[in-house]
Amino acid sequence: MKLKRLKELCELPGISGFEERVSSYIMEVVKEKVDSVWTDTVGNLIAVRKGNGKSSKRLMLLAHTDEVGLMVKKINEDGTLSFTNIGGVDPRVLIGKKVLVGENLTPGVIGFEAIHTQDPSSLLKTPNMNKLKIYLGYSRKEEASEKHRIGDPVSFDTPYKEIGDYAVAKSFDDRTGCEVLMRVLESLDEKAVDFDVYFAWVVQEEVGLRGSGVAAKQIKPDVALVFENTTAGDNPELPEYRWATSLGKGPVLTFAHSGLVLDKKILDTIVETAKNNSIEFQYKSRIAGGTDAARLAKVMAGVPSGVISTPSRYIHSPTSVINVNDFLKVVELATILVKEGKVLSR
Repeated sequence: MKLKRLKELCELPGISGFEERVSSYIMEVVKEKVDSVWTDTVGNLIAVRKGNGKSSKRLMLLAHTDEVGLMVKKINEDGTLSFTNIGGVDPRVLIGKKVLVGENLTPGVIGFEAIHTQDPSSLLKTPNMNKLKIYLGYSRKEEASEKHRIGDPVSFDTPYKEIGDYAVAKSFDDRTGCEVLMRVLESLDEKAVDFDVYFAWVVQEEVGLRGSGVAAKQIKPDVALVFENTTAGDNPELPEYRWATSLGKGPVLTFAHSGLVLDKKILDTIVETAKNNSIEFQYKSRIAGGTDAARLAKVMAGVPSGVISTPSRYIHSPTSVINVNDFLKVVELATILVKEGKVLSR
């Protein structure tokens, strides 16, 4: 096992609005390694490592703790649960998947009509999410209602697994970013940099970039670096012109995405740093989707940001895939950027 802690992070349930298990895990790891740490009113976990005082500038590193998932919206007469999506989830990735329901993580499965009984004309059609149900072994509404309620979170039940240079899990978006921040923090020697470094593990990115603005208003950073997990797209079933990024080609740098053109000086500094340290990187060639950098651009007087990501195939599904070496190169690049501090010289 190359990435034991990433495995533990990915296997924790933490859909948007229910990130407490993830934040508590991170808190236990970092609390003795920082000068100050707190959880704010919306659930963001924020920590600071003080610099040596030579500079008054503040650098914020940010990743989101939430993952996409589902939420119970109705308990049916037959004891099954109807649900809605939390974040961007394609109904086609749900059929036949195992899930964990509620705070007690009750195991269930999302079933669908067997192929033998379907009309042939419906086989290639995307099922309506309203027709999908979660089965947990109950036969009556009263049984299910004793243990579950409307609003219960539902997360995918996918064990983390490494296969050669690759890993499979449910929530690389954005537990890879969470782990990047933890590794950078652990790499900083006492008072190693001139400026204060703030680490923000924020909530509810997947449902509208909710936590990052709240965190930024407390930290008041001069510059932010957002660490994400992003669409690979080098799927065997897709033509190459539709690929956003590829596994095995290093960290992904974003020049623009939905709602934002990234700060050119920060991007140039990231590119220069990667080249100077012989770190292979790639640009995200499609601008669909967004990150917390878009929210940061709208708070206070605007926080200039850079975005660095680990590419992930089959993102927002129960079985996302990363190349472990891409992730490790993101960690390496992030560590150098923080220790050199050149991104603050924009």
